[in-house]
Amino acid sequence: MVSLDVLMVSPGVPAVSLDVPVASPWCPRGRWQERNAENAIEALKEYEPEMGKVYRADRKAVQRIKARDLVPGDIAEVAVAPSNLLELPVATLEDSSRESVSVIKHTEPVPDPRAVNQDKKNMLFSGTNIGAGKAVGVVVATGVNTEIGKIRDEMAATEQEKTPLQQKLDEFGEQLSKVISLICVAVWLINIGHFNDPVHGGSWIRGAIYYFKIAVALAVAAIPEGLPAVITTCLALGTRRMAKKNAIVRSLPSVETLGCTSVICSDKTGTLTTNQMSVCKMFIVDKVEGDVCSLNEFSITGSTYAPEGDVRPWATQGRTSGRPWGHQGVLGDIGPPRGHQGVLGDIGASKGAPTGPSGGSGEHRGPPRCLTPFWMVLGPILTFLGGFFGLFGCLTSLPWCPLPTPLAPQMDLTFVGCVGMLDPPRKEVMGSIRLCRDAGIRVIMITGDNKGTAIAICRRIGIFGEEEEVTGKAYTGREFDDLPPAEQREACRRACCFARVEPTHKSKIVEFLQSFDEITAMTGDGVNDAPALKKAEIGIAMGSGTAVAKTASEMVLADDNFSTIVAAVEEGRAIYNNMKQFIRYLISSNVGEVVLMVVPRRSLWWWHLGGPRGGHPLVRGCPPGYVGAATVGAAAWWFLYAEDGPNVSYHQLTHFMQCTEHNVDFEGLDCDIFESPVPMTMALSVLVTIEMCNALNR
Repeated sequence: MVSLDVLMVSPGVPAVSLDVPVASPWCPRGRWQERNAENAIEALKEYEPEMGKVYRADRKAVQRIKARDLVPGDIAEVAVAPSNLLELPVATLEDSSRESVSVIKHTEPVPDPRAVNQDKKNMLFSGTNIGAGKAVGVVVATGVNTEIGKIRDEMAATEQEKTPLQQKLDEFGEQLSKVISLICVAVWLINIGHFNDPVHGGSWIRGAIYYFKIAVALAVAAIPEGLPAVITTCLALGTRRMAKKNAIVRSLPSVETLGCTSVICSDKTGTLTTNQMSVCKMFIVDKVEGDVCSLNEFSITGSTYAPEGDVRPWATQGRTSGRPWGHQGVLGDIGPPRGHQGVLGDIGASKGAPTGPSGGSGEHRGPPRCLTPFWMVLGPILTFLGGFFGLFGCLTSLPWCPLPTPLAPQMDLTFVGCVGMLDPPRKEVMGSIRLCRDAGIRVIMITGDNKGTAIAICRRIGIFGEEEEVTGKAYTGREFDDLPPAEQREACRRACCFARVEPTHKSKIVEFLQSFDEITAMTGDGVNDAPALKKAEIGIAMGSGTAVAKTASEMVLADDNFSTIVAAVEEGRAIYNNMKQFIRYLISSNVGEVVLMVVPRRSLWWWHLGGPRGGHPLVRGCPPGYVGAATVGAAAWWFLYAEDGPNVSYHQLTHFMQCTEHNVDFEGLDCDIFESPVPMTMALSVLVTIEMCNALNR
């Protein structure tokens, strides 16, 4: 993609310093969200070179032009460079290889018009790197029409949704404001009869203004001003604890969102598995009689990345030779790649998919000096190996051929045998998935690998049972696309495994899960994963992933381990419980103080001492009753019964604002006694003590 015109941003900016003010519930996050989205899009610029090489009619030789001047139809040449800038089908290829086997390219046409991007071996996609060689092709897409351009558009079109914490705080603030408003209006209305009290000079307007100020003061006092600081501190401490567990949180509000996660969509390779393929079984053809094909099976001990052990026969005795077939000369991808890797030596050898070299042509090697056309045994071999494929996850055929010429070493090969390989699951993953299931969290594997491998790993780690029927629970990307939208939505409700998927499938899965009100955590490491990471409530990038994926995510796994996600979710739930306790304490204390301020200044003693409790959800379970009873009781005790108190009557205490020299009800009583600081101090001391005890109430 060459049409972006943005500036690079340093990826090393500390995230916590940006996020601390964001966690405050009444602090705007718009600018931070906008900056985060811009960074994710700008990171794509790293994949755009400034210059390109093309062949045009006006010149015979290759010419260098600016990348933005390339148009579809140009004949372009690509070679070893930081990245490719366009998309083109390969016309000629000179030993061009790439950084990963999954993107090895060739010039042969792809017969399937619906092939996924992983299978488009004759296309060079914008943004990929060339490790060796060069190629010439026709430009078919530039700018936003390339795959990386589509990713950019999808990221730009994704709106940043509020996190569950922000939604809950917004709802909480709205409800709290309604409750406080009702209390303040009630205070003002209840005291209408006191607007003409002598203390206000007999002016109704002055009394109304006085009680209006009291109501406003109560509204301000009821707001838990410490809540933003408490939430920010709680989330910041949570990020420190998560960082010690290799989970680096880039957005503070996402800490609490982890605690609300209900679905985890995880990659397979490197996250659920160790990404260390190990050979564990080997098969060779014994004999073929009609449609019956018998194989010799060997067990290979050792289960590490570099296995050490013995090769032991399982079935009939196998013949071995101590003489090597030939010394290895060259190892690499020789000739037109078809999913095979060849070795050049005294004889040529190759490995590849068990569907057979040359599309099933060639021969197979059975008993000594016995060669049979490969197509005669291909069906029985695949049927026999089908069951083992579900156990081992990956099968590789081993063909070989003599070398009359090194020009075409992978043609007319002879099938020798097949090995079963396994990418071992991480040891701690099965326990983590069990914890997720107990916590009500569904784990979905989303992988670009084939369906058989994905199901085999799912059975090994506990997503599927050993004998569980997976029909309707596992889909390939193409099977998912073939479903009607309603069935796609239902498939996302039931399925736990998606194989051979493309980035668009991840985004669709997130959308369908969100339609069920699920809180989704999505993992990813590549540029293609960025839209899904940005769309999910929690985007989790791998520490070994691209800068684009990390920028689009809310959390980065330093160890690429699925168990780290589970540990982060556990920490998020603990933080959520802590915040609930903080909010419960602040609301109970503040609401209690509001009611307390109403009582001693009004003739409403009964309302605290024996009146009904509030029934609003926000204050239900809060202790304004006992706060009011205790604090008012302490002040009332001094007025009514204390030896050093005035020993006034209950009527005089409840109507103290009507105290004047000429009022017969207060004859012989100094009205200044009602302004004594002693009962105020007693009430305040009791209030502080109760709130300290309330802080210990869990």
